[in-house]
Amino acid sequence: MFTGIVEEVGEIVAVTSEGSTRRLTVRALIALDGSDVGASIAVNGACLTVVTRDATTLAFDVGPETLERTTLGHLRAGALVNPLRLGAALGGHLVLGHVDGVATVTDVSRVESTARVRIALPDPEFAALIVPKGSVAVDGVSLTVAALEAAAFEVMLIPHTLAATTLGRLRVGQPINIEADVIGKYVVRSLALRGSS
Repeated sequence: MFTGIVEEVGEIVAVTSEGSTRRLTVRALIALDGSDVGASIAVNGACLTVVTRDATTLAFDVGPETLERTTLGHLRAGALVNPLRLGAALGGHLVLGHVDGVATVTDVSRVESTARVRIALPDPEFAALIVPKGSVAVDGVSLTVAALEAAAFEVMLIPHTLAATTLGRLRVGQPINIEADVIGKYVVRSLALRGSS
């Protein structure tokens, strides 16, 4: 369980492949603290397991399912990421690190020191999981839905979020990982099962 409160921006220092698995090595400081082999770290919103570590980096093996359902397969050395360790102070919303889909940034509008970002949903069925003023994780960052349309939603990014996460570098057309609020997912699933019985 993560909070979606990203405390640092990490950097991919190496990407290697072995068969259908890819190993990502991430340089981080805060996420490194207390993260031994076997620990869970969310990288851009996807929960991964530390397989090796040293004084400055953590390495993760990413399997075919995660590569197919997230943006992690597109990461290269030098890419910046949002690493988030398990057990950070609770202050965002409960994030599982289970990416629901890959969405696309369709607009980034700067409004003084903030930014308004419009995100197209990956498919129409996802709309039931997003609610106005509800929570959503974008590349692992806990955000509040500022506006909702049939096939898209918007979030507002404050100066701190723009500076302290990778979201300050978002561009139109960029794919991003999104995770809907877990409580909403359980409610939608429960109602769907009741309706089918």
